[in-house]
Amino acid sequence: MRQDMRQTFDAMRAASLRAQTPPWPERADRLQRLRALVKDNREKIAAAISADFHHRAFQETELAEVFPALEGIAHALRHGRHWMRVRRRSTGLWFKPASSKIMPQPLGVVGIVVPWNYPLYLAVGPMTAALAAGNRVMVKQSEFTPRFAELFAALVAEAFAPDEIAVVNGDAEAAREFSALPFDHLLFTGSTAVGHHVMRAASDNLTPVTLELGGKSPAIIGPGADFDKAVERILVGKTLNAGQTCIAPDYVLVPEGQQQRFADSARRVFASMYPDLGNSNTDYTSIVSPRHFARLQELAAAAQQEGAAAVPLCDTAPDPATRRFPPVLLTGVNDGMRVMREEIFGPLLPVLPYAGIDEAIAYVNAHPRPLALYLFEKNGATIDHVMRQTVSGGVSINDTLLHIAQDDLPFGGVGASGMGAYHGEYGFETFSKLKPIFRQSAFNGAGLLKPPYGKTFARMMKLLVR
Repeated sequence: MRQDMRQTFDAMRAASLRAQTPPWPERADRLQRLRALVKDNREKIAAAISADFHHRAFQETELAEVFPALEGIAHALRHGRHWMRVRRRSTGLWFKPASSKIMPQPLGVVGIVVPWNYPLYLAVGPMTAALAAGNRVMVKQSEFTPRFAELFAALVAEAFAPDEIAVVNGDAEAAREFSALPFDHLLFTGSTAVGHHVMRAASDNLTPVTLELGGKSPAIIGPGADFDKAVERILVGKTLNAGQTCIAPDYVLVPEGQQQRFADSARRVFASMYPDLGNSNTDYTSIVSPRHFARLQELAAAAQQEGAAAVPLCDTAPDPATRRFPPVLLTGVNDGMRVMREEIFGPLLPVLPYAGIDEAIAYVNAHPRPLALYLFEKNGATIDHVMRQTVSGGVSINDTLLHIAQDDLPFGGVGASGMGAYHGEYGFETFSKLKPIFRQSAFNGAGLLKPPYGKTFARMMKLLVR
């Protein structure tokens, strides 16, 4: 293990032990410095991320990273003092007048492994929760966004002491070493495949983990949906960051006979959102690396070789030089194809028909539980039926993505899409030990329940066990 990484961790652990439960003003100060870091460097941050992607619009970084990061910090500043209060709990009748309470305490040193697709928000979001809970934080940025990683490390070093927050940069080997540190909690956002390795590394130290993975998040257009509006919101969710979003719609289930209607509507929507894509349009994001671009091409080509039909949403062809990959619908897909077995993480969108809503539910339930589920439907009974019969990490009804931006809702996966959750108070509790405390009264009956077990004990047990 690199010596500097371990030394940073040891310094944080020592600082944490010296100030085990920092007061709210100290936590608020750290949150305010984090807010200033993001707010005062918005243009630098957007420029660095755009350079890493080859191109990403400033506006997209503002919308999808800066805005939710600042909102999350503001939410924590409004509510953090309340979250850290000691909470009274009821005491069993036979143990009164003793009292019970829960005291939230920081875990200590938290590790956060950040993916490349939203390198600001997926660092600052969990950092906000960890800092509000009073922890020290180490962050590992992705090697796929080196310019942003370097900038973020420099900004953090200016704003925070090394034993408050530290950023670690480096390749996959550095990530493995990072995950092997004996953190008090480790949060990883990334692929399911890498999540397995992170969890194995953490297990050597019995480090608890929160895994925010991905999977194939379905969008269901119900029989009572506003069809064209549903297509628009699905396209918005799929084209943001060119589909490089862990909760992007991965495939769409439409009523039987509606695939062509979906394709026609999707072409109109895309043309209105990204006019003149092949020339002057700068709103559409590039694919992050040549390897990821080639993978998307391979997924589409393999599906077509196995009988799927590709329906491009515009006349512009994918361009390896700019790594711009316009969205393509795929029809006639089946579960044997790679595109239906792997998380797509790009602007390919399979469209599948279903005969009835129960068939759509059965299809979703036959596959690993997704990180997100999107349902478009007006009928309340149908909505309730789908909600009760499916399990997913989170849900947006009649929209996509927006459940992740609600600070009073937990964000997290289930099963193959992850474990644990954060955001708002749920993040505070993830990075806290909710310590239960029982306080015995000076006057109590505990002395009646100890050896030697005679007649008095027998009479007491008759009262207790009825």
